[in-house]
Amino acid sequence: MVFSSMVFLCVFLPVVFGLHLVLPGMRAKNILLVIASLVFYAYGEPIYVIVLILSAFGNYLFARLIAALPQNKKWIMTAAVILNIGLLIFFKYLGFLADSLYAVTGLSVSVPDIKMPIGISFFTFQALSYVIDVYRGTVEAQKNYGKVLLYISYFPQLIAGPIVKYHDVELEINNRKQTVDETGKGIRRFVAGLSKKVLIANTMGMVADNIFNASAGLLSGTGAWIGALSYMLQIYFDFSGYSDMALGLGRMFGFHFKENFDYPYVSSSIREFWRRWHISLSGWFREYLYIPLGGNRKGKFRTVVNKMIVFLVTGIWHGASLNFLFWGAYHGFFLMLEEYVPAIAKKGGRLKSIFQHIYALLAVCIGFVFFRADTMAQGGLFVKKMFTGFNMSAGALSLVMQQLTPVYILTFVCALIACTPVHKMLSRNETYSKLTYVFSLGGFLLCILSLAGGTYNPFIYFRF
Repeated sequence: MVFSSMVFLCVFLPVVFGLHLVLPGMRAKNILLVIASLVFYAYGEPIYVIVLILSAFGNYLFARLIAALPQNKKWIMTAAVILNIGLLIFFKYLGFLADSLYAVTGLSVSVPDIKMPIGISFFTFQALSYVIDVYRGTVEAQKNYGKVLLYISYFPQLIAGPIVKYHDVELEINNRKQTVDETGKGIRRFVAGLSKKVLIANTMGMVADNIFNASAGLLSGTGAWIGALSYMLQIYFDFSGYSDMALGLGRMFGFHFKENFDYPYVSSSIREFWRRWHISLSGWFREYLYIPLGGNRKGKFRTVVNKMIVFLVTGIWHGASLNFLFWGAYHGFFLMLEEYVPAIAKKGGRLKSIFQHIYALLAVCIGFVFFRADTMAQGGLFVKKMFTGFNMSAGALSLVMQQLTPVYILTFVCALIACTPVHKMLSRNETYSKLTYVFSLGGFLLCILSLAGGTYNPFIYFRF
């Protein structure tokens, strides 16, 4: 586990930020951030910081070898891919593969109970992108291991992304500035993300958990919809909130990361949804998997096959479970549908646009039901109840009414508004933009009060 939220907010972050501000020279600042990042990651699970350090060092060596031995770079790159993916398989998928082997062949393989390092999918993909870019000649191999370690382990985005490419931060690792204006904007962005996580995602998450954990006999159509919509909002505000915090913290220290979310729930197609959702991951797969497979350069059928491969991998990237694999294939199916029936996603009049938004949101919502469900059977039951659970017993009614508290209803309404680019449009107004600093102070105080109360506070994407 990482630092508790209160320790991070009240001790770790102020100390690291203050030291970074006063230390002279970029070398001292970088050393501080490396040490802080390793301490941050090692807290509670010190053994796994070794995995992180070795992963960074291994990829540093691969990049140096590619630069030194260009005639052998293909073999070196192949070894880098095998070792990085092998690391993921060992920690994340070994048990799943053993269970799958048993299910298919009946052969039982004993697998040790290995706890997965937090954020391994994120830092492995980030490290691998660096080596691939060196192989392609996009960036030069960094000779200073400390800078590579900082790039891979930097604490604001180490645990749950966004996945940052080396060429996007290379200049700022070597030379960056902390200004009052940038620090203020960073703090504001960080607090916005913290508020998304603590005030919205946590409230939605408690209700989603209550309904998904309820017995099948207590699940009605109304309850199923409340649970599905609550989880849909929870996962968005949890993950986009963490991304906002990472972008805000990065800005406070002089780093500028690319946006990871762009109001995905305003999408009118699944294709558009993936242009707006987890942009760094979809961009990673597009650049390092989809395009090398041939992209859309080899005809429509091959394009569809390539997209399906990408989304099967996207699903399994999220976790070693049949649910995640299905979720990836499910999104791949809708992308295939939009490829062969372009009228579904093609822009039209206002009425068509409304139906397109409903189609996209419904598809995404049902997909997230299977993403959240513990088993495929539970996901199937949930979806069935959403569309056929018209009867409501006294127990089912009681379950629903217990969730519909004033706090939940108010938070749900605020969440719906926050899913739209209302804030983005209002921010163009200078007065509103200044007021957001006041709102940030209020949001931060509310978050501190909530966290101090020791309330429900999971981070969904830590497990990835």
